[in-house]
Amino acid sequence: MTVKPLWRGALAAMVLTLFAMSALAQKYGGTLRFPLRENPGSASLHEESSITAMQPFMAVFNNLVVYDQQQEMARPESIKPDLATEWSWSADNKVLTMKLRQGVKWHDGKPFTSADVQCTWDMITGKRTSNWRKNSHKAWYGNLKEVVVTGPHEVRFVLGRPQPSFLSFLASGWSPVYPCHVDGRVMRQKPIGTGPFKVAEFNPNNVIRLAKNTDYWKPGRPYLDGIEYRIMPSTATRVLAFVAGDFDMTGTSTVTPITIKDIRAKVPKAVCSTTGTMVTGVVLINHKAPPFDNPKVRQAVTLALDRNAFVAAQHGGGRIGGVMMTPPYGTWGLSPAQLETVPGFGTDVERNRAQARKLMAEAGYGPDNKLKTTFLVRNSSPNFVAGATLAADQLRNIYVEGNVEPKDYTVFTNAIIKGAYSTAFETSGSAIDDPDVVLYENFRCDSIRNYNKYCNREVEAKIDEQSATIDPAKRRQMVQALDLLLLNETARVAVYHSTSSACWHPHVKGYLRSKNGIYTHHRMEDVWMDK
Repeated sequence: MTVKPLWRGALAAMVLTLFAMSALAQKYGGTLRFPLRENPGSASLHEESSITAMQPFMAVFNNLVVYDQQQEMARPESIKPDLATEWSWSADNKVLTMKLRQGVKWHDGKPFTSADVQCTWDMITGKRTSNWRKNSHKAWYGNLKEVVVTGPHEVRFVLGRPQPSFLSFLASGWSPVYPCHVDGRVMRQKPIGTGPFKVAEFNPNNVIRLAKNTDYWKPGRPYLDGIEYRIMPSTATRVLAFVAGDFDMTGTSTVTPITIKDIRAKVPKAVCSTTGTMVTGVVLINHKAPPFDNPKVRQAVTLALDRNAFVAAQHGGGRIGGVMMTPPYGTWGLSPAQLETVPGFGTDVERNRAQARKLMAEAGYGPDNKLKTTFLVRNSSPNFVAGATLAADQLRNIYVEGNVEPKDYTVFTNAIIKGAYSTAFETSGSAIDDPDVVLYENFRCDSIRNYNKYCNREVEAKIDEQSATIDPAKRRQMVQALDLLLLNETARVAVYHSTSSACWHPHVKGYLRSKNGIYTHHRMEDVWMDK
């Protein structure tokens, strides 16, 4: 007979008591009020790529696996079960088997099964008709051969080669499971999910209302009765509404590290944080649009930009970086010393511009023959228009005359996807701090998010090679070499990496922002209000 020491029993009882007290501390009820800077293109996360869609609609869905919403870093080690209860890899790391949660229902009452999982990824990869207008994340899954149903609650993802990033793809907020019985067109306005909240109203350019899913499969969640997202384009109005108590949170692109001081002066108990975003400020150049199909012109553009001026314009919310997000927020990005070796990233701006003018002269441009272009930009934030204006002003130093043309989000996005532009300014976000997501989305020839229309098959082969590399240290070296190569080829003109600041009133509890990206922590099932 084994006798347990008394202190162990007392400790266990204490832990259980503290856990019970913690569970009782949460309060149920209330509607969280949240502003959005612009109208989402749709509610269909597989078709969208903007934080404006992610913030309200991640709470409607579930993933197979998800980044722990109470861990501040979205990393492979923080991935936890969601609709999948457990998973395992084959010995050759090419088959991922997942056991699925039983008893889960879609918001319309129909049961969730393995057929929905197979259907979702068959639509993503194009094997099944989706009725989607676009497919924003198809490029992630070039290595996925098939999804095999092995039972009503078990599936297998069969890969062509090992891919360490694959589980991270599934944990991203952009990887919800869709219901096979609902047409893709319906999901744009009246999405059906299994998540903690249902869409009660989607009134474009006005309001999005989510209501509590009272049949949510996770016991005790969510705490809130609902969430109301108001579309409010004016940054100043969003700030004033938060200070007045009309909103519980500030939302995205509302405050900066500097303006947080002003917020706290008026709302002393406000809780504020600044995090990395996985969002890069970029000058988009259409490689297929003359004269930007000339590599000398593209190289001149990247040389002429004063990146420190862009960072300064972010009021403390920007940092210089290349393709991948830089430390300390990012794991894979280049160091300042590495960036110094890249044309246009050095501190001697006038020397860079002198080189740029020589390249422009070789391409046939000069004081008497200026290159005229239009910079498309989203009109949803003053920061976007300011970025485009600054780019246009700086490029006048190398004989480029650019006028800034603000466009509605949907019009702008459609134009850059189709390549119906020459130059543009964009803040381009990536789902997670992972090389495969960034590299396949932005630099694969057939990716819908390859806005620059850059295509280099040798580079694609290098992207595949790093993707299959199991050793993290070796893979990091390969990723950094690719980062340098892409910058030197002006595959994408990275200008700065942004940070994201947000504030919320102290009565908002259970809310945590990810430090290494803005697209992972919006499930909202743990959020409650102490009021």
